[in-house]
Amino acid sequence: MSWPYCVSVEGFVQSGLSSRRRCSYPVGFVVYSRTAMSLRMQIGTFRLLALIPLLLAQAYLFLRARSAILSSLRQGRFRYGVIIAMGLAMGILSVMNVGPVFRRTAWVEPSWGTRTFLFYLPAIWAFGSIFSALLLGLTRAVSMLTKTAIRLCRKGVNREAALGPDPDRRRLLRAGVVSLAVAPFIVSGYGAAYVSRKGRVTELTLPFGLAMKVVQLTDIHAGVYMTREDTRRYVDMVVALKPDLFVLTGDFISNSMVFLPDCMEEVVRVRARYGTFAVVGNHERWFGKPSALRAVFGKYDIPLLINTHQLIQTERGPFAVAGIDDLRTGRPSLEMALRGLDSQVPTLLLSHHPEIFPQAAARGIPLTLAGHYHGGQIKLGGISPAHLVTPYPEGLFRIGRSCLYVSRGIGTTFTPIRLGVPAEVTLLHLT
Repeated sequence: MSWPYCVSVEGFVQSGLSSRRRCSYPVGFVVYSRTAMSLRMQIGTFRLLALIPLLLAQAYLFLRARSAILSSLRQGRFRYGVIIAMGLAMGILSVMNVGPVFRRTAWVEPSWGTRTFLFYLPAIWAFGSIFSALLLGLTRAVSMLTKTAIRLCRKGVNREAALGPDPDRRRLLRAGVVSLAVAPFIVSGYGAAYVSRKGRVTELTLPFGLAMKVVQLTDIHAGVYMTREDTRRYVDMVVALKPDLFVLTGDFISNSMVFLPDCMEEVVRVRARYGTFAVVGNHERWFGKPSALRAVFGKYDIPLLINTHQLIQTERGPFAVAGIDDLRTGRPSLEMALRGLDSQVPTLLLSHHPEIFPQAAARGIPLTLAGHYHGGQIKLGGISPAHLVTPYPEGLFRIGRSCLYVSRGIGTTFTPIRLGVPAEVTLLHLT
């Protein structure tokens, strides 16, 4: 998943400076091409925007904790020692979390203890601290507004008399504040330890014009949070489904190409009747080179569809699998992908980003499969970050007779936490 697109009020916009790169995108989105924004700038912007809320949360939590320690501990040297130790612990955890975000972490198959203490613990702290700071900030704002309203309504009345010097009430309030501060860390731990590692098969039936069973796997993000063992567990699920066609819609790696071979070793265990096909995602463009990608996929005999298609003959007639380059970081061209293809042949379009769907529907493509957004990874009250930046965050969408399915994928990015958005292996019964 990459940082959100820039919102536009235009209907359709054209990206690219030459006819070779011309490709229109749906309402509400402007796509930054490589000529407008380099891949390095994209990654840097994403990392910076991820770092700002973390730093602000650390500063706010430190000040709140410092104030609580100064008011509750009476011994001067001891309490200042506690404050210093707390600040160091917060700083170390934050730096440990920033490392995987800002550096290419090429540690293949770290031990369970290493993953837990060097990667998962800092990630849980970082994610939990942001929401803890938000909850405490909202609580403080509500408290200040309430006290101000009471003061205005009871002018001339002694403040202690108005509010009542009740020690039990104060202890209850403090316990409530502590609970609010701790709850996000507990929820984050649950999201990292259980939800992000427990996938499910999503099964649905869609019209296509040719009956077969297709399994989609997307956003694997192989890395320290998705080891070969983790990938094997999901691939075992795919193997058990016995697909006729197996498709992969990008983001195989997290932040280093060193993880790709192990990922491919697991993926090739799937033996589908009509083969396995793949497209690249933004993470392959960010952290890999086209020649290296083609070499790896060629080694494992998995066709990498970059603005091209492959026609497949079956006993019930032909169908095509087409794929386009990543919409944001590559050179996508739906026209090139479909060139020379009979419009009467049922075509399955693979795209990492789902925003190609209006164009695909206009070309009469019956089914488009995509991923990228992970369903937002975090969903609260039915709303996730993905819902704020795309009309296609997850699930099934229709335009006329054309369908789009956006899978939540199995991996994570930035943080190894999923809440309300379980990992997904997609099984499609096409008719």
